[in-house]
Amino acid sequence: MTRRKPVVAANWKMNGSRHLVDSLLQQIKQSGVDQQLDVVLSPPATLYSYVDDAIKQLELNVILAAQNINELDSGAYTGEISAHLAKESGCKWVICGHSERRSLFNESSKVTAQKFIKAQSLGMKPVLCVGETTEEHEQGKTYSRLTAQIETILHLGGIDAIKDCIIAYEPIWAVGTGKPASPKLAQEVHRFIRGMISAICPETAQSIRILYGGSVTPDNVDSMFKQPDIDGGLIGGASLVPEKFIKICQAALVN
Repeated sequence: MTRRKPVVAANWKMNGSRHLVDSLLQQIKQSGVDQQLDVVLSPPATLYSYVDDAIKQLELNVILAAQNINELDSGAYTGEISAHLAKESGCKWVICGHSERRSLFNESSKVTAQKFIKAQSLGMKPVLCVGETTEEHEQGKTYSRLTAQIETILHLGGIDAIKDCIIAYEPIWAVGTGKPASPKLAQEVHRFIRGMISAICPETAQSIRILYGGSVTPDNVDSMFKQPDIDGGLIGGASLVPEKFIKICQAALVN
């Protein structure tokens, strides 16, 4: 089987600056990692246009992704950003259902699915984040939780919706805690996700890229990326340090 192209995505959350954009993009250019894998940058919305311009000026193959969108096209929704506005600012991918959106902002799987389908309708690639809470993990409900989250997408958009997306497994108990899932556990979950999709469409299961997110650092990334069903990472805190992010990208190339 042809190896799936690795993906390493930087999710800056409510952090970052123009200075950090310049520093990271310069180091990406010097390292050349953008020529060999899909490097994704997801800064705060205020930086979308700045990042888009900088990517073009440096002639980089870096993909700009929105951290979130509203499921509606327009309206009196102060502070919200539609898929149209994100796309106009240069975003080509969209993170949908990040664990913090689900846990802190009470975003339901149904709303996540609506955002997912809205992004696809505009030609943007959704990055679907799925994961379980600490309580669900301890009660052995990981697989049932992931199944429910993915099935919501299938019910709304069918298998065709899954054919053109990225899935990121983010155990909520590992995000921002400094306690990542073990490589063995992460592989088991990724294999389960791929198997679930294979039961519906084997071809899609072989091609879809599934990322791990949750306290990924240069120190643990090698063992994580060596797993056969892990195709890269959705990186939080470590992506705010250019040197660390480049090391993670380089690890994705050799594993």
